[in-house]
Amino acid sequence: MINLSKRLISWYLINRRELPWRGTKDPYRIWLSEIILQQTRVEQGTPYYKSFIKAYPTVKKLADAPEDEVLKRWQGLGYYSRARNLHITAKTVAFDLDGRFPDTYKQLKTLKGVGDYTASAIASICFDEAAAVVDGNVYRVLSRIFGIKTPINTTAGQKEFKQLAQKLIDKDDPATFNQAMMEFGAIHCKPKQPYCLHCPFSDDCIALQTNSIEALPVKKGKTKVRNRYFNYAVFISEKMETALQQRTGKGIWRGLFEFPLLESDHELNMKDFSKKLVTTKFNTEGQDLKYDTFESSQIELFNPKSILHKLSHQNLYVKFWIVRVKNLYGTAIIPIEKLEDFAVPRVIDRFLEAFNFERNQ
Repeated sequence: MINLSKRLISWYLINRRELPWRGTKDPYRIWLSEIILQQTRVEQGTPYYKSFIKAYPTVKKLADAPEDEVLKRWQGLGYYSRARNLHITAKTVAFDLDGRFPDTYKQLKTLKGVGDYTASAIASICFDEAAAVVDGNVYRVLSRIFGIKTPINTTAGQKEFKQLAQKLIDKDDPATFNQAMMEFGAIHCKPKQPYCLHCPFSDDCIALQTNSIEALPVKKGKTKVRNRYFNYAVFISEKMETALQQRTGKGIWRGLFEFPLLESDHELNMKDFSKKLVTTKFNTEGQDLKYDTFESSQIELFNPKSILHKLSHQNLYVKFWIVRVKNLYGTAIIPIEKLEDFAVPRVIDRFLEAFNFERNQ
């Protein structure tokens, strides 16, 4: 087996990026950075990390924050279950563990939202435990260098890559090794157009020798994607008020706020939407939303072409319908200027950035 560790760490010490969570062994900061960076690019996640650290410099501060506030600060990152789990784990550490994170891989995995990868990262970086990280970057690097064709989304594949990474890890410096492995996959051995000509493993890389860079790593099958059609009724009253409802249950965006939603099994035109709106009862905070009678001419479609919002296993086709009414009644009625105080899904946040309520009153 090639001496991967020495070459990898040498590459890392020369090429690593300066990131705000590097150079610390504080488990709170490492944990926070790892949760934010799950399924998020470093460039996108870094401002969020800085925002969280400024607002919540300790795990106790994060634990004491209201969930709605945490979700609002998370807004735009997606996968909101990460934010909810973040908050739950902060409470566990702050209140049940006297503010101290577990110091072993095995104990770290008992925390909500902390899986194999995150536990390995914290254990190695903060506590020098030789626990190898395996994420998308690591799968890509190891599959290419060693020519491994076992699908990474199978139990057999996950076990094989974990064992190999564990065998390769530098037992004397697991923190640097793990960070080097992740960094190498992120900025050098990239999914597309990796820097093979200047790679420290070019003489040993089986994928390069067999011209199979693009084919590795192997992923078995594809998850079926579900299409959904969302029609948001954006009410605007003469008092410049609107209505929001909070999503509940186990579906997407739980705990976030949205405009009253009409979901359909196909794209709606003006006639379909108007008819459906009249016959729909919106229940917000346990009370039906009520409004004065209006004519169809008071309804306008903001985006003639549906906005495609992609989630991991769903494609959302979203339309925003502007509904002007004289008055709104209900517990969920808010002044339009207060909209920015609520945590909303990214697709609604983008609508709020684009739509001028005052100009369209």
